[in-house]
Amino acid sequence: MGSFSIWHWLIVLLIVVMVFGTKKLKNVGTDLGAAVKGFKDGMKDGTTSADAAAAPQQVTNAARNDANTVDVDAKSKT
Repeated sequence: MGSFSIWHWLIVLLIVVMVFGTKKLKNVGTDLGAAVKGFKDGMKDGTTSADAAAAPQQVTNAARNDANTVDVDAKSKT
C-alpha cells in the first residue's frame, strides 16, 4: 500500500481522460500555463511596465481641432 506501480498511474490517467476529455484537459493546461506566466511577469521588477506607462500620449489632428479639447502641459511630480 506504499507506492503505486506504473500500471496504477496509467489506469488513473485513462479514467481521468475518459471523464474529462482531452479538450478540457488541454484548456486546463493552457490556463495553468497562462497563470504561471502572469505570475512570473508580476514578480519582475516592473521596469518595463513603468517605462511604457511613462510614455507621452500622442494627440491626433482630430483631437487637436476639437473645440472641447484643452491644451495643457503635464508636469511630473518630484
